[in-house]
Amino acid sequence: MQTTAPAPQDEPLNLLADWISREQLARELGLTCDTLSRWEARQIGPACTRVGRKVFYRRDTVRAWLLAQEAARNAKARHAAPRRAGGRR
Repeated sequence: MQTTAPAPQDEPLNLLADWISREQLARELGLTCDTLSRWEARQIGPACTRVGRKVFYRRDTVRAWLLAQEAARNAKARHAAPRRAGGRR
């Protein structure tokens, strides 16, 4: 008796496995969906893709954007003028 595997078209596709919704990303970053919407409009946040009214972010793109934010901050800190000891005057 032979058992055949289901045909590939019978298996459900997991097309969004590498993607995260705006709501999920907002929750993960501790932000609001409105903040991510503003970032999208100003093109300052991670790149996103729209499917109808839904907005999705590729997980790898979000990770790369976070690393770029860290690198930019570290570069800025290295080029900042050294602070003088002694506090405010």
